[in-house]
Amino acid sequence: MDGLEDGFEEDVVDEVVDAVPYPVGVDIKAATHDRNRLTAAFRFFPALPHIFLVGGPVAMVFATDWGSDSHLDWGYGSAGLLGAVAGLVAVFAWFVIVFTARHPDGLWKLAAFYLRWRVRAIAYMTLLRDEYPPFGDGEYPAELLLSMPEGERDRVSVFFRFFLAIPHFVILWFLGLAWGVTTAIAWVVILLTGRYPEGLYGFAIGVLAWSIRVEAYLLLLRDEYPPFTLRA
Repeated sequence: MDGLEDGFEEDVVDEVVDAVPYPVGVDIKAATHDRNRLTAAFRFFPALPHIFLVGGPVAMVFATDWGSDSHLDWGYGSAGLLGAVAGLVAVFAWFVIVFTARHPDGLWKLAAFYLRWRVRAIAYMTLLRDEYPPFGDGEYPAELLLSMPEGERDRVSVFFRFFLAIPHFVILWFLGLAWGVTTAIAWVVILLTGRYPEGLYGFAIGVLAWSIRVEAYLLLLRDEYPPFTLRA
């Protein structure tokens, strides 16, 4: 009987572990009323300040390109001015973590601040919400779900972080293209009907959540490897 009980307890523990969500996600409340067609029609223009500061959708946090002198450079994707700062902070934090297994609290909070702002701004840019997002932290029906890791960090995964994320880069490139197409379709539908198609809405949130998980992983905010899923 003890063996059966032990086996049952192990199964329960395994199920609980499997049910634990990834520690980075997004929570976007679906609009329950007709959408604002006027602001949707001209969404790009009021979003420009946020694009400048935190970038556009599906920005690759780190990028590589070949310079004119034929060597591999580290660059930055379309993640805005604050995103560039967060990228530099992540480079500094990379050295600190590799040598000490600790992520300085101030650097972690700065990167998390950027990512929270980014989630709200992208939700607005991509028509998931109509309310204008705040500059910085503030109440908004789209938010980042992120907890600070406890204890020592995983130096090995941090050391190889960029290379470990390459499979996600490839998939997100295709998902980003698809998201662009579905957002364009949703834009037309909103202008005609005042509604965001439900199926496209779920897909958009899934791609946003996936990209944010990868960005958090690249910014060294968490060590757990991001799942390959559109579940938010």
